Amino acid sequence: MLTFYSGSGSPFAWRVHLALEHKSVLYHLKLVSFSAGDTKKPEFLALNPRHKVPVIVDDDFALYESVAILEYLEQQYPQSGAPLFPGSIRERALVRRMVCEADQYFGPAMQKVMREIFFKPPAEWSDAKLREGRAACLEELAMFAREMRGDYLAGPLSAADFALYPMLALLLRSETKKPDLEIRAALDPALSSWVRRIEALPYFDKTYPPHWKQS
Repeated sequence: MLTFYSGSGSPFAWRVHLALEHKSVLYHLKLVSFSAGDTKKPEFLALNPRHKVPVIVDDDFALYESVAILEYLEQQYPQSGAPLFPGSIRERALVRRMVCEADQYFGPAMQKVMREIFFKPPAEWSDAKLREGRAACLEELAMFAREMRGDYLAGPLSAADFALYPMLALLLRSETKKPDLEIRAALDPALSSWVRRIEALPYFDKTYPPHWKQS
């Protein structure tokens, strides 16, 4: 059985968790603690010298980096569950493009907000940087909304949805610390509906970050 190393609240680990459930791949979940330094312990560094989650171990094969893991799951378990990259060659290319856009464009925009809200005390928050980050995030999200191909980002539920949603969820969580960011209220109606569809997936609660349930 595949072993999946995750960390509560990591959007990159969360996307893999969603993908494992979507693909109906049997796995054993190992939740590591960031605060306890689990990712810097020798046994973890032997699996990922970059000391980050996610990591999967399938028999004697260890793999890190979430996008590589999504590709591996699709190819190693082609008959299991539903595809992560469905459709024709061009449709699959569209999914891959959206995964890249989530990481290369939305991710950096989101980090502008995350660095202020989650890594600094409120007294040190920069209103200018938060405004800049919020605007950049909303610009990227508006582009995703314009590019939606149906109920999900690329048409059928796919790796594109699992790539973007956890990152957006983390951004929305910043509103618990600074409600006047008003990211959720500013979402395009199509994207708001998409968020609700993701959150209605039958395995969504199973993958939800455990420590978020407590706060």
